[in-house]
Amino acid sequence: MPIFEVPGAILLFILIPPGIYFRHFFKKRGGIVNFPFQIWKGEGFSLPQTGTKFLYFVSALFFWVGISFYIIAAAGPVRIKSEKIFLTRGMDIVFVLDESPSMSADDFQPGNRFEAAKNLIKDFIKNRRHDPIGIVSFGSNAAVRIPPTLDYKAVFATMEGLSIQGLGDGTAIGSGLAVACLHLKNSTARKKIIILLTDGDNNSGGINPETASKLARRMGIKIYTIGVGSKKRVKVSYRDPETGETRKSFFSGGFNEDLLKKIASASNGLYFSAQETSALEDVLRTIEAREVVERKTLIKVRKKPEFKFFAIMGLICFSLDFLIRKIILREIF
Repeated sequence: MPIFEVPGAILLFILIPPGIYFRHFFKKRGGIVNFPFQIWKGEGFSLPQTGTKFLYFVSALFFWVGISFYIIAAAGPVRIKSEKIFLTRGMDIVFVLDESPSMSADDFQPGNRFEAAKNLIKDFIKNRRHDPIGIVSFGSNAAVRIPPTLDYKAVFATMEGLSIQGLGDGTAIGSGLAVACLHLKNSTARKKIIILLTDGDNNSGGINPETASKLARRMGIKIYTIGVGSKKRVKVSYRDPETGETRKSFFSGGFNEDLLKKIASASNGLYFSAQETSALEDVLRTIEAREVVERKTLIKVRKKPEFKFFAIMGLICFSLDFLIRKIILREIF
């Protein structure tokens, strides 16, 4: 935001209109040379040509624009930039996302469950301020995609690289939760939460989901579980691991609601069921409202002087005025 340190200098602009009048329109302004025409033996004087008049006009324009620039420079323009500095750490959040084939079910139009979950995570991140966010995904295996970080652009880029069946065809919920817990173990945040999004039942991995949830509770981590999708018959697209071909079929079933409730309850979290996009949005709004941490911030104000720009522009305008009058029009005085 630009401001002026010497705003009174702006009042000098009121002198420009009378200055223009006395320099260009006042009849007794001077600059007239009396010459006895009767002793002149040559041809009479002719009025300046149109091109010459135009050059005089441009020259005068540069002069007064230059004056305007110097008035602004004299007013001390500065640009104010405020920066919010967080004095306390926010809460650490890790999303644990299901990549199993059933997440390709198309009951979240216009996309599928997986794309709806990814878009929701992106929208959630846009509303965060100084909260480190990480991503863990799982299929038959689990892997941390990006540890909790404040580099939200990197998180968005990571989300773009996720795909269904990227970690196999199973659903290792327990492994996904355990990996997330390990990356929150040494966190110094006042609050640590895991948000699990899945549409299936634990059928892979060597870690029991209940065990992982108890581990989370001992570490002071809350787990919010979100069951994604409906139990109705839906169309799915998946990659055949043997041939690599994409196949389409119908899928009936849903997530293990009892399991997700147990996971959430064991860690003092909450369980949600989301069968459409609007329900997913409501779920994350509820989590945002429930998980709030006190933040101490410092507003740092920086001033960047801008008078040099206006002074240079004024000098350029005066130079162009001088060039036109003295070099092109060959004015003597």
